[in-house]
Amino acid sequence: MNIYVSNLSYNVQDEDLRGFFEEYGEVSSAKVIMDKFTNKSRGFGFVEMSDNESAQKAIRELDGATVEGRAIKVSEARPREERSGGGGNFGGGGGGNRRPYGGGGGGNRW
Repeated sequence: MNIYVSNLSYNVQDEDLRGFFEEYGEVSSAKVIMDKFTNKSRGFGFVEMSDNESAQKAIRELDGATVEGRAIKVSEARPREERSGGGGNFGGGGGGNRRPYGGGGGGNRW
């Protein structure tokens, strides 16, 4: 079972995250998500446990627990949603009437 953990202190490392869950059962993996530009924690991570019963117990008992002064949120991870390409309409502003001799900002209507 894959578990989502949020509101982590930025000091929490993969090993720490693993340690929080190991007392509930075998941890297959534990990963704190890092920002790819700053290489600092983004404040959340994922834990994978092989036994669903142990994972459910860990979720119940660790959700809301205080770790390094922060109440962490622990829940079953949802499947990652597909990101659609495209999207974002980058329309330009400024009146829309592009004349080579000015007219930006919608001043002259004729």
